Amino acid sequence: MPSFRLLASALFSSALFALALAAAPQAASAQSFSDAQRSDIQKIIREYLIANPEVLEEAMNELAKRQAAAEAEKHQASIAKNADAIFNSPRGVTLGNKDGDVTFVEFFDYNCGYCKRALTDMLELMKSDSKLKVVLKEFPVLSQGSVEAAHVAVAVRMQDPTGKKYLDFHQKLLMGRGAADKARAMAAAKEAGLDMAKLEKDYSSEEVRATLEENLKLAEAMGMNGTPSYVIGKQIVIGAVGLENLKEKIRNARCGKATC
Repeated sequence: MPSFRLLASALFSSALFALALAAAPQAASAQSFSDAQRSDIQKIIREYLIANPEVLEEAMNELAKRQAAAEAEKHQASIAKNADAIFNSPRGVTLGNKDGDVTFVEFFDYNCGYCKRALTDMLELMKSDSKLKVVLKEFPVLSQGSVEAAHVAVAVRMQDPTGKKYLDFHQKLLMGRGAADKARAMAAAKEAGLDMAKLEKDYSSEEVRATLEENLKLAEAMGMNGTPSYVIGKQIVIGAVGLENLKEKIRNARCGKATC
């Protein structure tokens, strides 16, 4: 004999179905209900929910699972469509193992406080994971100073194909005090040993414009609305989620499954 819980769930489902039919009599005129019947149905639903409030939590959990699955599918499609620009664009700064088995892409803003924390996570990942390829993409969304700093950063990348001076510059600017702008970025570049005359010349170059436009279009295509944001394998991660969460995402990308 079915349990009360199963019977109650069936009754609840039947009541919702009946209520839906009542709300669309044109689609089921033969099964339309009177006002009294609709009132009875509503009463049944209300009494059931009061007696079994956990059903609402179960329904919300299931809805959240379905929404997460739909979002993950959307992210995977977006990454697949833009994969070459995300992982292999010559306009990104490549660090770590350039032939790594997992690529860790970070979109950042030099005026983002959370990006300062995320820098520590990235450096630890590079130190502890010899198979990780890291790609940095300027994503200046917070202020005009952010845009200016990003211009300098791209100009730094243009004269430093190894990424070593860029990383030094990146750390000095991101971890420095005060708001980042052109002046602070140029000071960080000078301290990192860059050619300042060339930097000034490249600051307004077409390559700088094209790089930032590419990054902004990629971020928009993937629904990124804040910094830091990451692409790790087939996953998009928004926010400074912490070192352990990033390690988990990398493990999942490495094994090719949502969970490993």
